Amino acid sequence: MTDLFHIDEGPKGKEPLSLRIAPINLDDFVGQKQIVGENGIIRKFIQEDRILSCIFYGPPGSGKTALAKIIAHSTRSTFLRLNAVTARVDDLRTALLQASRYKGEGKGVILFIDEIHRFNKMQQEGLLPALEEGMVVLIGTTTRNPFFSLIPPLRSRVLLFEFLKLSSNELHQILKRAAEKERITIDENATHLLVHMVDGDARRMLNILEAAEITEHRKTVTEDVIERIMKKQPLSYDRDENYHYDVISAFIKSIRGSDPDAALYWLALMLEGGEDPLYIARRLIILASEDIGLSDPLSLLLAESAYSAVDRIGMPEAKIILSHVTIYLSLQPKSNSSYKAIEKAIDYVRSNEQVEVPPYLRSANPAAKQYKYPHEYRYHYVKQDYLGKSVRFYEPDETPLGQEKELKRRLEFLRRLNPEEGNK
Repeated sequence: MTDLFHIDEGPKGKEPLSLRIAPINLDDFVGQKQIVGENGIIRKFIQEDRILSCIFYGPPGSGKTALAKIIAHSTRSTFLRLNAVTARVDDLRTALLQASRYKGEGKGVILFIDEIHRFNKMQQEGLLPALEEGMVVLIGTTTRNPFFSLIPPLRSRVLLFEFLKLSSNELHQILKRAAEKERITIDENATHLLVHMVDGDARRMLNILEAAEITEHRKTVTEDVIERIMKKQPLSYDRDENYHYDVISAFIKSIRGSDPDAALYWLALMLEGGEDPLYIARRLIILASEDIGLSDPLSLLLAESAYSAVDRIGMPEAKIILSHVTIYLSLQPKSNSSYKAIEKAIDYVRSNEQVEVPPYLRSANPAAKQYKYPHEYRYHYVKQDYLGKSVRFYEPDETPLGQEKELKRRLEFLRRLNPEEGNK
């Protein structure tokens, strides 16, 4: 294996702990049994040295880069490495030119691109000819969902392998190996706390362990040491990662489900993680109309006012405004009838011929005198054809809540009226 893009990371003793104990073969690799277990497809690839283009995607610290390095150590192919965070267009072009040269010499070439989601559309498109011609085998890693972060033509040319968050048992295995290799003693409480708090991220766990050893100048790590280190660490919340969408989804669904406590937890997590409070306020406006709607029309006004207030006030006081609206919306009666109504109407428009505007409804049309002006009729209502088609898009819930109960009564009353009752 030749690695043309290897960077000398200095003396071994100066490498981060996560690199010093990184696995060099599958026997040392922990986790992802679904792809590297006894019958795992990646294990078969490595054993046969027949690697196909693939993308490893999953949470940080789950072993994506580590597995790519194992492939690099085991393959006879030339291994080229780029990091999409720092690689420029010229770097990619250089790598592909070198790959072409090696391919011409009859050598296989694997191009490893870490953080491949950081490549823009043009850079991703630049990989397509090399993949199409078999010039390189691509291995990419990403923490993003490839269905959102990679262009469809690139996805169609690779296999996608999801890496799962490491379990507590798997983290224990990695921690034990690190402790033995570095001759560190970790007490049981410290081990439990460390494994529990890193949320499946082995790299973060090892970084905290190393920080504890360095700051305490001792080979015994206790629970209080880990607690001191952890208090200085930011929450595991990244606005640019999939988790960002998962948390806002949980927040919205908690409000929709009328659970203010769950909603407040997710709100607090977003705010502590540095989420833009205006983004949260915008989502509350949408929810107020989509999920509460006609059962409490004032919810939309409150959410809209909250957005303006958050914009003017800013953090940290904006958290009070968001809490206020979150609790209020959680406890309001729910209705999605307006959402369903517009979806039905749009579906009808897309599926049927366009309806002509009736002549008496047109502007400045001679037939306009046939138009019946509702305010000249009893109840300010008169039956007339406004569409030319007999269709219904809005139907209140069978058991409407809040103000929609009155709207349903009003609609049923109007539908029961006879034309004669609308006399002048």
